[in-house]
Amino acid sequence: MKKPSSKIRDEIAKLQEQLKAAETREAERIGRIALKAGLGEIEIEEAVLQAAFEDLAKRFRGGQGVSNGGKKGNGEAGAGASTAAVTHGAAQGDTGEA
Repeated sequence: MKKPSSKIRDEIAKLQEQLKAAETREAERIGRIALKAGLGEIEIEEAVLQAAFEDLAKRFRGGQGVSNGGKKGNGEAGAGASTAAVTHGAAQGDTGEA
């Protein structure tokens, strides 16, 4: 038996609400972690920061090293991501030795 379209629309609306709530929880979690790490105090372009986050995501997914932030020919994003990765690595070394 097929569902009427109105029931399917209701289910879709409920799923969209669930998705929005899940994305909000995830964003708040990542935001709290980023603030604890001191990212709120750093003046950095959003595109460069996003590229650094993409590199971090790749690292934890087992991917390759630094990406260009998904933009071709934009050396600025790649350079910023490299700097962020180096800064992160240096901070890790400091805490490991202390």
